[in-house]
Amino acid sequence: MMDGIMKELPQDVAIYIFLMLPVKSLLRFKCTCTMFCNIIKSSTFIHLHLNCSKNELMLFKHSIKQEDEHDLYKNILSFLSSENAFDFKHVSPNFEVPSVTTTSACVFLQLIGPCNGLIAITDSFATILFNPTTRNYRSIPACPFGIPKCFRRSISGIGFGFDSIQNNYKFVRISEVYKDYMDKDMKVDIFDLSTECWRELNGQQVPLVFWTSCSEILYNNAFHWFASTDDTIILCFDMSTEIFYNMELPESCHWFDGKTDGLIILNNSLTYIRYPDPLSNRPAKVLIDIWIMKEYNKRESWIKRCSIGPITIDTPLTVWKDDLLLLQTKSGDLIAYDLNSHEIMDLNLHGYPTSLKAVIYKESLTPIPRKGDSTVVQQF
Repeated sequence: MMDGIMKELPQDVAIYIFLMLPVKSLLRFKCTCTMFCNIIKSSTFIHLHLNCSKNELMLFKHSIKQEDEHDLYKNILSFLSSENAFDFKHVSPNFEVPSVTTTSACVFLQLIGPCNGLIAITDSFATILFNPTTRNYRSIPACPFGIPKCFRRSISGIGFGFDSIQNNYKFVRISEVYKDYMDKDMKVDIFDLSTECWRELNGQQVPLVFWTSCSEILYNNAFHWFASTDDTIILCFDMSTEIFYNMELPESCHWFDGKTDGLIILNNSLTYIRYPDPLSNRPAKVLIDIWIMKEYNKRESWIKRCSIGPITIDTPLTVWKDDLLLLQTKSGDLIAYDLNSHEIMDLNLHGYPTSLKAVIYKESLTPIPRKGDSTVVQQF
């Protein structure tokens, strides 16, 4: 019956109407008639809807130490939105992160993304790929490659992104392999979701990658980490060409100044945050410096946006709507700093100290990629 009625509605009109609807409504319309279902499932419509989406949300992760359990944590995801900058509301119930078990190192549970509305959740040992809008997720297989006997491996960095040339999603993992701590080799493995296989990437020299709580960011079709050469650099990996390249930090920023490093996206530009090292014994009166790269991969285009503070924080997390810098305090509270009014507000969101993570994403119909029926996609 519905199919017969909808034949009278031009398809381009239906598409125009659907582009203005939230994902929740579109998922209901899929069940009403074949025409609607075909439109909403098409890759063209999914791409258009993502680009047209105005509804930004925040995926907020915090950890809770379990009572009567030694060194064991629950990792909780919250879905938040805000019309008033400082007034975040839950848009759906919280739930516990699936398929990832983290005990003593809840700080290392990372949210990576978004990439076309998808977010990776990883503790370096287990990784899931997750669409926070549809609540669909899947596990990524563990890397099967071993290391020589008597050697050790430490995961330095994990990245996730989209290869726009091959129309394919990829994970990249950087490891330190060593027998002697002073003599390390860097190893790079890639998981290709079009083949569902891991492969080793050889033939490129990769500097020593180091982890900070506010790093590992996808921007301009490349993934970014911090690394060490003679000084701190940004290590970049192009998801399409699979080539590494280095990016220099502002000339006035050096590793010996008692600060540490963070990366965020501010006003659609790659942004570098230099903030007081939470492990340092230096006075709390140190400012947080914010640098914006006006032209990608051009060192001379770094412009100092501002210095803020002094604020005693553990780490920066992300930016909400281009003017609200979200920060984690040393006590595990989420606070916000308005970059325009310089107002600071406690957002009444908490977790175990150092465990907070946040990602800003748009509603998306993007399906969880899989090859054949062997990969299980589940739903919360």
